[in-house]
Amino acid sequence: MRLILASASPRRAELLRAAGFDFEIVATDIDERLRPDEPPAAFVRRLAAEKSAAGLAQVRPEDVVVLGADTAVVVDGEVLGKPRDDHDAAAMLARLSGRRHEVLTGVSLRTSTAEAGFVEATTVEFSHLSDAEIAWYVASGEGRDKAGAYAIQGLAARFIPRIEGSYSNVVGLPLAATAELVVKIASGSQSGYSGR
Repeated sequence: MRLILASASPRRAELLRAAGFDFEIVATDIDERLRPDEPPAAFVRRLAAEKSAAGLAQVRPEDVVVLGADTAVVVDGEVLGKPRDDHDAAAMLARLSGRRHEVLTGVSLRTSTAEAGFVEATTVEFSHLSDAEIAWYVASGEGRDKAGAYAIQGLAARFIPRIEGSYSNVVGLPLAATAELVVKIASGSQSGYSGR
């Protein structure tokens, strides 16, 4: 079966390549706004499913598995998306400073006859950040297109003393759990997959 990544995210593509997957990329365009009173886990799971559906609609559906994913940073039950500007990025980093937060990734794998998925959670701990450190990081521009205004795989690694859970999940795709589901979908046994 062909694997299709329904995402323009270079980070997800890099993760899949590093894990040895052969795949094609199909960019999708969906409404990524949070619905009123939508819990964060339901939000990322819904967006992942919408992305895999949009990706499947763009290809010949025979013998393909389409992968959709969406990642959100969650603090105090609130989803922090991509920052609107540098001021917003600084505010997000100040909020994350000196505390723990969750990174949730919804994953959806879809064929022409089935869809299965899950939500992976990783806890990330931030060091206390000074105003100067926040200003330095924001000025780097690294967090401008990242949920929560930071990239664990880049300069922000110096601010993160520990995580609990999947590192690749924080980057944008929980590889081990995704690989497990790809195997089950490809073998036709996804009905027995309970998710995480």
